[in-house]
Amino acid sequence: MTAPSSTLPADFLWAAPGEISRAAIDHYRRMVEGAHQRGLRPLVTLHHFTSPRWFAARGSWYAPDADERFARFVEAAAPIYADGVDHVCTVNEPNMVASLLPALAQASTGTESAGSTEHLATMGIPEPDAGLTETLIRAHRRGVEAVKSRAPHVRTGWSVAVQACQALEGAETAADACRRPRQDVFVEAARGDDWLGVQTYTRVVIGPDGPLSVPDAAERTLTGWEFYPQALGETLRHTATTVPGVPLIVTEDGIATGDDTRRVAYTSGALAGMTAAMADGVDVRGYFRWSALDNYEWGSYGPTFGLIEVDRTTFARTPRPSAAWLGAVGRDRRRPTA
Repeated sequence: MTAPSSTLPADFLWAAPGEISRAAIDHYRRMVEGAHQRGLRPLVTLHHFTSPRWFAARGSWYAPDADERFARFVEAAAPIYADGVDHVCTVNEPNMVASLLPALAQASTGTESAGSTEHLATMGIPEPDAGLTETLIRAHRRGVEAVKSRAPHVRTGWSVAVQACQALEGAETAADACRRPRQDVFVEAARGDDWLGVQTYTRVVIGPDGPLSVPDAAERTLTGWEFYPQALGETLRHTATTVPGVPLIVTEDGIATGDDTRRVAYTSGALAGMTAAMADGVDVRGYFRWSALDNYEWGSYGPTFGLIEVDRTTFARTPRPSAAWLGAVGRDRRRPTA
C-alpha cells in the first residue's frame, strides 16, 4: 500500500548550465537500489519545488526556454530511473508552483508576504499565474516525452494539490471559479498520462463570495488546517470525474499533529474514504503517506507530519505507534472504517 517517493533536487544534479553531476546521479541511483534491497518500490519525483540557482537567476519558470531546459534535465536523469523504477512524477504540485512563485518573488523584495498555512487552508493563496500555468503544462508534457524516449516502460505522470471544495447552496458558480484555475486545469493536463497523483489534506467550504475561514469550533492540525479526513475520498471522486480513465495514485495525504492518536484517526478515515471510492469504481493504484519522517514544513520544523519522530537535537529517529498501525494495515490489507 505504501512505497517511498524519492525526489531529485535539481540544484544538486544540475549545478551549472550544461554540467550534470555524475556523483549526484550515482547517489540517487544508489537510493533506487537501496529501496529495492529493502523490499520497497520507488516512485521518483523529478521536480519538487527546488531549482538550480542558475535556473532561478535566468528567470526560473518565467524564462522562455524553461520547458526545454527541464526536458534536458529529465533526459540527463535517465540513468536514475531507466531501470528498476516503475513510476516517475515530472513536477510535484505545479499548481502550487504557479501560485506561490510570484508571491515568493515579491516577498524576497519585501513587497508582499508569501502567505501562510492558514491561508492555504481557505484557498487564500493567489490564483495561479496564467503564463506559469501554461509553461508548467508544456514542461510536463516535454518531461513525459523525455522519460518515454529514454525508458518507454516507465509510467509517467505528475502530482496535483487538490482540496475537497464544498459549495454552500447557491455557491456552485463561485466554487467552480475557485477550483478550476487552482486545481482542475492542472488535473485536466493529465489526460493521456499513465497516472495522476492526488495530494489532499483538508477541505475548503465556499460561499457565494468565495472561500470561508475554518470555523472556530473546528478541530485544527498544527498547520491550522481543518481536521477533515473525508477530504481524500471526496477529491479522488472529483478527480476521477474530471479525467475519466486516468489511474490515480495518492501521492500525499496526512496531518501535522502532536497527538499520534489523531494521526491514526485521520489516516483511518482517509483510507476508509479511499477504499469506498475504489469500491465505487474509482481507479486508485497506490497510497503514499506524508510523511515518513518529521521534516521542514512551511518554514519550520514545528508541523510534525511524520510516522517517525525526529529529535532535532540528537537526530534520533523514533517510530510512532501510527507507523506500526499503518504497516499492519498494509500487510494485512485491512480496510479501515471511518
